[in-house]
Amino acid sequence: MKRIAIVLSLAVAMSGCATIKGWFNNAKKENIQPPTPLTQITPTLNVQKLWDAHADGGAGESGARLAPAFADGRVFVAGVDGGVSALDAATGHTVWNRHFGKRGGFILHRGNNSLRWGGGPAVDSGLLVIGSLEGEVQALDAGTGADRWHAQVSSEVIAAPAIADGIVVVRTDDGRLFGLDASDGSRKWVYDRSAVPALSLRGNAVPRIVDGVVYAGEDNGKLVALRLKDGNVLWEQTLSPGEGRTELARLQDIDGGIAVADGVVYAAGYQGMTAALMADSGRPLWTHPLSSYTGVALALTQIYVSDADSVMWALDLRTGASDWKQDGLKYRWLGEAATMGDYVVVGDMEGWVHWLASSDGKFAARERLSKHAIQSAPLVVGDTVYVEDVDGVVGAYRIGK
Repeated sequence: MKRIAIVLSLAVAMSGCATIKGWFNNAKKENIQPPTPLTQITPTLNVQKLWDAHADGGAGESGARLAPAFADGRVFVAGVDGGVSALDAATGHTVWNRHFGKRGGFILHRGNNSLRWGGGPAVDSGLLVIGSLEGEVQALDAGTGADRWHAQVSSEVIAAPAIADGIVVVRTDDGRLFGLDASDGSRKWVYDRSAVPALSLRGNAVPRIVDGVVYAGEDNGKLVALRLKDGNVLWEQTLSPGEGRTELARLQDIDGGIAVADGVVYAAGYQGMTAALMADSGRPLWTHPLSSYTGVALALTQIYVSDADSVMWALDLRTGASDWKQDGLKYRWLGEAATMGDYVVVGDMEGWVHWLASSDGKFAARERLSKHAIQSAPLVVGDTVYVEDVDGVVGAYRIGK
């Protein structure tokens, strides 16, 4: 059956909600819960906006979570308009910019012939890689923007590739994982054992590579671990069992951020659970009945999870017990979160960026990037965070005492 794309979050019929957010039009028209109004806060964190730039077209209405990448003092961004840019991380000024036609060729203007970037960018050791909604993977020299290679995969790419040990791992929307040679784009292996359900959330989890193992979320609610060098399956574990009487109630997916640290994998499934699993075997250390489409953000002693209603939770890293929850952002359809020192940073549907104290979840600061949704995870580099909205606006913020 043809896969049905659902933007970001789909509330089951039992909750009286329909298609949700990101690019949806009007809460009343769509018969969904209106976002919780923001209340005035007294900032306890000093946040300075360094710059903003509108470099490329962002994710638009594609459902992708295009996020910035950082390397060597530059921030790299891509958009559904076919553009790829390198920005000076200190100033936001454009270092280089490219636009690509559907066959990977260079064109001088935007238009219907542009490739629509949906996955990435990712950067490692001077190699910049992005994937398109046309199933093309493009590698560039991160320093100059010059072509390195391009490859064709089986379906659209709406998650950032992962790069390690000379291999680029690409997740496609038809459930496959491709291992490509980082030097020339040639195919080294393909993982094709995921059964793609008829109904699925719009989005894919970014693969994580740690110590020669690829960890990836699947549309059938499973987390899979593959050996990087050959794509062989090491283990798989179900986080969303897909139980219920209707297709909506059985919706199961792992689309959000996956974290790996100290031999443990942390992940969350939609209409499933948040879990800590042994990285070598997939054996659960703990599970918490917490559904999420944005995944987890990792800190030293906690993980942070935005649930399916956009209530933010802090769970103890060792036990999975709840330390606190913050419901002041409920129904604001948060993007993926990131940790920034003693704070959690996350964007919402109206372009606001929120900083929550990791100790108790209280609001520490708030800044508005734009009036467009922020769906991708903020990129934290030291005391600076780079945030991108779906319209391609990128902002840089520095925190101080």
